[in-house]
Amino acid sequence: MDPLTLSRLQFGLTTVYHFLFVPLTLGLSWFVAYFQTRYYQTRDEEFRKMTKFWGKLFLINFAIGVVTGIVQEFQFGMNWSEYSRYVGDIFGAPLAIEALTSFFLESTFLGVWIFGETKIPEKAHLASIWLVAVGSNLSALWILLANGWMQHPVGYVINEVTGRAELVDFFALATNPKGWLFFWHTIAAGLATASFLIIGVSAYHIFRKQNVSLFKTSFQTATIVGLIASTLVFFGGHTNGQYMFETQPMKFAAIEAHYETSSPAPFSIITIGDLTGKQEVWSWRVPAVLSFLACNNLTCEVRGVDDIQAEYVALYGPGDYVPLIVFTYWSFRIMMTIGFIMMGLSFLFLLATRGKYENAKWMKWVPWVIALPYLANSSGWILTEMGRQPWIVQGLLKVEDAVSPNLTVVDLWISLIGYVVVYGVLAIAMVYLMKKYIVAGPDAAMHESVDVAPTLVGSQD
Repeated sequence: MDPLTLSRLQFGLTTVYHFLFVPLTLGLSWFVAYFQTRYYQTRDEEFRKMTKFWGKLFLINFAIGVVTGIVQEFQFGMNWSEYSRYVGDIFGAPLAIEALTSFFLESTFLGVWIFGETKIPEKAHLASIWLVAVGSNLSALWILLANGWMQHPVGYVINEVTGRAELVDFFALATNPKGWLFFWHTIAAGLATASFLIIGVSAYHIFRKQNVSLFKTSFQTATIVGLIASTLVFFGGHTNGQYMFETQPMKFAAIEAHYETSSPAPFSIITIGDLTGKQEVWSWRVPAVLSFLACNNLTCEVRGVDDIQAEYVALYGPGDYVPLIVFTYWSFRIMMTIGFIMMGLSFLFLLATRGKYENAKWMKWVPWVIALPYLANSSGWILTEMGRQPWIVQGLLKVEDAVSPNLTVVDLWISLIGYVVVYGVLAIAMVYLMKKYIVAGPDAAMHESVDVAPTLVGSQD
């Protein structure tokens, strides 16, 4: 284990762990805002209970997500100082905007929402949770624009004196199609994640005949949003793949274990490679489908890993420019398979809501669907980052050249073990708190909140 490998493991650990919380925060904030709006519109006490219950789970997830996200920003300076030195003038801009605007927006108004009930006008209190949702999703936008620039750098020049990349066109960065495609994909995934959490938790209580009417409303709302969001995830991923075909052909070829350039190009159902991951041993492929996925026609030429490797050697110098295909190939298929399952389940759940599904025996198995978006989200993020290897900034800077030069193996083992221990404790706390409040149900969430119903009703008289 050298400093580069340990630094990658450390950043991979913190990124995947942090991304367990991000999608749920993005999606659940909209649900909480919607349920509170419905309460103010109808004065139906069930919507107030929904707001409190789902809001409690949102707050737990948000708190731990913030803690794990802050660590990543420090790692850019500690583990990846050469990266920060080389592209910090560009990468730092969207992150600074995110912190100074979006993060402050969501965190400030989250405090207003938590502590402002009965203390500020109800319309202002309602606006605060909507601003939390907007701020959370704007935070995602700026972070994804920063990551999109790493995948497809635009609007920059290399300063010949300092040898650093400098931003010369902020508009190009802010409108980078790669970042916006990431945003579309991530926001839809967030709504799908929140939907499946609500579906699973609602099914848990419906099966046990607890607050059945409340959780039926939650279940039905989540199935509609879940079906729409899962479908948007699919189309967002497809559009992202076609843009990847144009801007990151090596990643596109590695996802399909497509070694030889061909026209038309077949789609791999399953491919078995050798131990190096650089050569196919056996495969089962469907003719022409990959060409259609790449170009919307059946005759499109799709370049293979071998040809792109030869081109990159000529362009960038000697080196191995092929990512670990075993990761790109299987992470894509895990993500895609789970995505189709989520679409199918959402549709089936939506159909089931037309009948008396609350008495169905299959409801006891529904809570397990909560795991599906988490597996898909993690697989998608691993695919995104591993598929870019060996680049940390596509075509500009390799990962091996971005690591801090003064790190030692001892330093990294100490910090890596520390992260594993701390994050393990946080994971235990997260599971404990989420399970505690899920099992307790909405009555417990109401018991802990200020009883403002008489005040709100009286304000309408």
